[in-house]
This record gives sequence, structure tokens and C-alpha cells, in this order.
Amino acid sequence: MKKPLSFGATMLASALGVVIASLVGGIISFIMMISMVVALGSMSSDKPAAIASNSVLKIDLASVSGERTGSSLQLSFGGQNSIGLVDALQAVRSAATDDKVCALYIVDPGAVELGWAGLEELRGAIADFSASGKPVVAYATAYSQGGYYLASVANRVCLHPAGAIDFRGISSEVMFYKELFDKLGVDMQLIRPESCAYKSAGEVYTMSHMSEANREQIRTYVKSIWNTVLTDISASRSIGRDRLNDAADRLVGYIPAEAVNSGLADTLCFEQDVKQMLKEQCGGKEMVSIARYASNVKSVPQTSKNRIALIYAEGNVVDGKGDGFSTAVYGDDVAEALRSAAADDDVKAIVLRVNSPGGQATASETMTSAVIKARAKKPVVVSMGGLAASAGYELSCMANCIVAQPTTITGSIGVFSVLPNVGKMMSGKLGLTTDTVKTNNNSADLSVMRPLSATSKALMYRSVEDFYKTFVGRVAEGRHMAVDDVQRVARGRVWTGADAIGIGLVDTLGGIQTAIDIAARLADIDSYRIVEYPKEKDFWQQLSQLMGNDDDDNGIFAKMRLAWMYKKAIKAPHKAIGRVEQDLLFVAEHDGLQARLPFVVVAE
Repeated sequence: MKKPLSFGATMLASALGVVIASLVGGIISFIMMISMVVALGSMSSDKPAAIASNSVLKIDLASVSGERTGSSLQLSFGGQNSIGLVDALQAVRSAATDDKVCALYIVDPGAVELGWAGLEELRGAIADFSASGKPVVAYATAYSQGGYYLASVANRVCLHPAGAIDFRGISSEVMFYKELFDKLGVDMQLIRPESCAYKSAGEVYTMSHMSEANREQIRTYVKSIWNTVLTDISASRSIGRDRLNDAADRLVGYIPAEAVNSGLADTLCFEQDVKQMLKEQCGGKEMVSIARYASNVKSVPQTSKNRIALIYAEGNVVDGKGDGFSTAVYGDDVAEALRSAAADDDVKAIVLRVNSPGGQATASETMTSAVIKARAKKPVVVSMGGLAASAGYELSCMANCIVAQPTTITGSIGVFSVLPNVGKMMSGKLGLTTDTVKTNNNSADLSVMRPLSATSKALMYRSVEDFYKTFVGRVAEGRHMAVDDVQRVARGRVWTGADAIGIGLVDTLGGIQTAIDIAARLADIDSYRIVEYPKEKDFWQQLSQLMGNDDDDNGIFAKMRLAWMYKKAIKAPHKAIGRVEQDLLFVAEHDGLQARLPFVVVAE
């Protein structure tokens, strides 16, 4: 009979068993995940399915997200039915002249990812589709406010009998962290130029409410956006602006019968009724998602040798290169794309699509320098999406022409820097203290464990003032304005595209197609094909890079988690947790001079 194991040996054996089981389970899970990704990646390379005659093009608003359709790797992680705005616009334009498409069907599931400018641009394309004589029908169990703005262009707006239309006007809410930091014992030290009173991004860490300058600029731009929304809905629904404002004030959209009586909706019905209506109107045999239809449009061979480069700059402006998974404006990637397009003799013009609230000043300068060099070789036209502000505006200002939507948020010509002092929190809350040995007077400055010294603070003020002067000078040169005139509209102030055109910051109003048409005209070409930058790496290169192949990478799991957090925060900026994550993640990850917005305008 064997002698039984001692208690210690038994515990050790159990612990080893748990460790081994965890390792094996982790390896199996990893292999299964990679196998799934590989399988999905293989599926994504299949040829697009044919479109049947009398098809109805379906636009599910939850599926249209971002400027550019995700990479093959991103689509493999659950985004098979998603599509970028630019591809969606092209699909709608193509469908207008496609004999196989008989109608367009808009569905609002209440999860609209696009901001006001994106909805405005898509709305314009749908209006052109309707002008071709094909019916456009919209349906929702409950329309979001942005979704209704888009749906209002339809020939028929249908609402669930127990549904609602969220139509109440626009507001902008800014979240402040000062009292939280006070409770934690964190002192956020804000440095910004004295003249940049409107540059309010850093105020969210040092104040508990809006400054008067910030309140003034927000009040101005929300009124400007609402004015565009009212004008467009009024024209489409034949309802006076006063009646629309009255409907918003009385919240009539929340009562289905009142929504119809007020003219916001045409009929109350169920989705099956809408589908039957489409069959009767045009014999619609099948619903085709816009993502599927767009893949067919992009698969059509383009024969022209002339090319217009379409370069995407979407997300926070950051230094370095992207990993093919996260969405950001990586300075090195965009600069390389500009250099490549400028050096390609077949590329006759460049369209830079900017949708960014700004970010790191160093990355902004890298890209602006590349724009200047590219413009010396061929026309560069900027197409502004929902946001092209702060560093996003500096990136744009040196182009030959700037195109924006009336609801685009732009300007915010300014800079700031913020440095946390967490010494009080570390000692008072956690019992952690530090002691320092230094070789020079300022060796220990710029530490998060203590306040800035007078010398360091003066240096940082000089740094932000110098960059602000550089920023203003860039705008003056690029926009052919006097420095004093730029100063009057700068100071960190935000403008809508509708207002920016009157003060010289924007050349004309319109969308991506307007920008492409201008680029073709400046390049003096009649035929062309679009080539997109930064060029997408193949599926295996993206997967290899995501898993971590250099000293700066953290590996697949860390990257996936961070990308997921950013995606969740950016897609839910109107929700408290999303706003907190977006603000604090950015501060935690990016230091140095910042040129960015403190808020996001959402079409919820």
C-alpha cells in the first residue's frame, strides 16, 4: 500500500495541476481563436455574391460606421456586415443608376454610429437616389434623432404603432473631472497660451463647469447644426421650421399618433407591412445589405490610368504607426501615404479625408510637413468629415482647397498641455512616497509626483506659446490670410463648416464627392480611378503585426483589449462611461503638447 501524499505535497500537486490546466486551456483557446480568425479571413476573400433583379438596397444605420470600411482583420472580428461611410456613399450613388436596384430601404435600430456631418452627407446621396425616380422608404420601432434626420429624406417615413421619434433639439454636454481629482488628491496642471480662452480641452480637468468662452462657442455651434437639421427636414417633409421647433419643444414624436398628425411620420405599421409595400411598388425580390452591395461595386474593374489618391485620417492624432486594428490618425502612416501618393506619377491629385478631433502636436507637425511637400507636386484637397479640429485642422490648412459639411466641427486653432501631480494621492491614499537624488537643478522636474517648478512652468508656457504661433502661421500661409485675421478666429475657438466658410477657414461646402470633383478639376483630368491610402496590408501581415513582432508591441491580447476599449468609448461618447474612458484613456496614453477637442457632438 502506497504511502499517501503529505498535505503540502497534495497542495503543490493541486497548484501545479491548476497552472498546467490553465496553460493548456489558454493555448487551446488561443488556437481556436486564431483558427476562427483565419477561417473568417479566408471567407472575406470570396468573390462578391451576384445581385438579383428587383433588389431593395437596405441601409441599416448601425452598420455604417467610420469613414473607411474596416480592414480584413477587423471585419474578421465580427464586423462582416459593417461598412465605412465613403463606401456607403459610393454604393448609394451606384444604386441610383443600377437597373437591378428598384428601391432603397432605411432602417434605424436606434444605434446610429455616424455624427451629424456623416448623416448629412449620406442624406444627400439618398436624396440624389430618390431624384432618380426610385422609391425610398424608412422604418423604425424607435427613431434616434440622427436616424430621423436621415430618414426624413425618404418618400415615406414609417413608424411602429408603439414606437417613437426622438425629436427634441440638440444639446452638448461636457464632463468635468476636477472634483473627482480633488477627492483622489490629484492636481492637474494646465498650461495653455493666454490668448487661447476658447481652447477648453484642458478645462475638463481643472474646472467643475464650462467657462464663459466655452459656453459661448458651444451655444453657437449647436445652434448652427440645429439650423441645418431644421432646414433639411423642413424641405423634405414640407413642414415649417416654426412647426418643427414646436414639435421638438412638445416632444410630440414620443406619441405615435401625434408623430403622424404633426407630419413627422407618414404611417404607423409593422416592418412586414413595409416589406410588402416594397414588393408591391417595385416587385422587390430580396433585401441586399449596403455592405454586400458595396463589395460588388468595388469589385468592378477600373480601367483609367489616372488616379486620385484618397487618404484617410480618422481618429485621434497620435505619433507612430498603426497596427491595422486600432483606428487613429497615426502621424507616420499618413505622412508616408502622402509621400507615396506624391511620388506616384499615375496619381494626379490627392484627396485627404479628415475626421479627427485632434491630438498630439508632434504627429500633427509631421503630417502637415508632408502635406506641404505633396502640394508642391500635385493638388491636395481636404474633405472634412464630422470633425476636423485642432490638430485635424492644422493637417488640413495647407491644402489647395478645403471642403466641409455645414455641420462639420472645425477650427479650434490652439494648443494646451496638461501634467498631473499625483504625489498627494500616492502618499495620502496609498501610503507611497518618493525621495530623489539629482545632478542638476531641474533633473527631477516634470515628474508626476510633485508640482511643476517655476522654471518648468515657465518653459512649458513658452513651449505652448511657440507652437501656437507656429499653428497660426501655418493657417495664415495655407489660407492666404493675415496673421491678425487668423488670430481673430483662432484662440482655440470651434466653428461649424457653415460658419467657417464665412471666416476663411473653409473654401466650399460639400462632401467627399465634391472634394474628388475639385481634385479632378485641379489636376485637369476627366477620367480617373480612386486608390485608397494608407494601403491595407494583407490579412496575414495584419495578424502577424497584431500578435506583436517588435519591442514596442504588447501582443495580440493587450492590443485587442485596448482597441476594444477605444472603440467602445468612441462609439458611446454620449454615455457617461464612454466619455470618461475616452478622456482618461487619451490622457493616460499621450503626453506632450495637445491640440484636440474636449467634446464630441453626437446625433443620438
